[in-house]
Amino acid sequence: MNRRMIPGIALALGACAPSMLLAQSADMQDMPGMSMQHAPQTDPHAGHHATTKPADSAQVHDGMDHSGHDMPATGEATLPPNDHVPPPPPQHAMPAMTREQMGALMQMDDASATGMLLFDRLERTRSTSGDYATSWEAEGWLGNPIDRLWVKAEGERGSDGTEGRADVLWSHAWASFWDAQLGARQDFGRGPTRQWAAVGVQGLAPYWFETQATFYAGEQGRTALRLEASYELLFTQRLILEPKLELNLYGKDDPQRGVSSGLSDVEAGLRLRYEFSRKFAPYVGVNWTRRYGDSQAPGAPAFHARETIWVAGVRWWL
Repeated sequence: MNRRMIPGIALALGACAPSMLLAQSADMQDMPGMSMQHAPQTDPHAGHHATTKPADSAQVHDGMDHSGHDMPATGEATLPPNDHVPPPPPQHAMPAMTREQMGALMQMDDASATGMLLFDRLERTRSTSGDYATSWEAEGWLGNPIDRLWVKAEGERGSDGTEGRADVLWSHAWASFWDAQLGARQDFGRGPTRQWAAVGVQGLAPYWFETQATFYAGEQGRTALRLEASYELLFTQRLILEPKLELNLYGKDDPQRGVSSGLSDVEAGLRLRYEFSRKFAPYVGVNWTRRYGDSQAPGAPAFHARETIWVAGVRWWL
């Protein structure tokens, strides 16, 4: 074959090849058992096999109430239906009342009556002269923060007998931390009993000093003034040192009770207590007393112008 004819034959075969392939494909499809299937397109969820639900699940759901499972329309904000039932009226509605009745109903709980009983001192004492005695000082009140009934008692019992006093006072709060008091006092023990009318104030002075000042007027023109102040110095929340000062002044001598006119006696004390609880605290301490004048009650022990007394006792309240 001439080499110059080869390129022409190749071009002719290349032009006829597509038509020959199409004809062959049509002939193969016409052959029995040789039908070709087109490859399916790729499924993006081919790896996610869904579990076929049982046939009876449809029956189960047919018996369920889907009235509350309404799906909101896509892209629309649905509002709750405005067909709700109004709430029932309150069963315990407040009845109609006057302004005075409303004011009485709105009284705060701090105006209710309360009370307290405090034994500030219940102690055993020993003087430098060797005399032993039992002393007490107690007070209690009943009422509200504005008006209260106070009962106060103080005394001492020794080998020579008992001596003391008791006060019954009505107290009214007239300023912040201050009360005015009005009542009566009775002295008992050695000598004749004395009765007094009492008026005074008590409260919390600046720097947390507990103070009392009471004026007394008695029979036969007798008068007296009692001043008292105390302070609590906290070393810890439980260990407390309490200094206390008391002065008694009288308008005239009363020899039957060992009282001198003017400044009759001064008593200063220190007591260190430990509060196991706020309601119970044992303590130890010391008292210094100074008496003025020369009046001495009949049957009283020997007069000591100055005396030091050691004490030990408990402080508790209810």
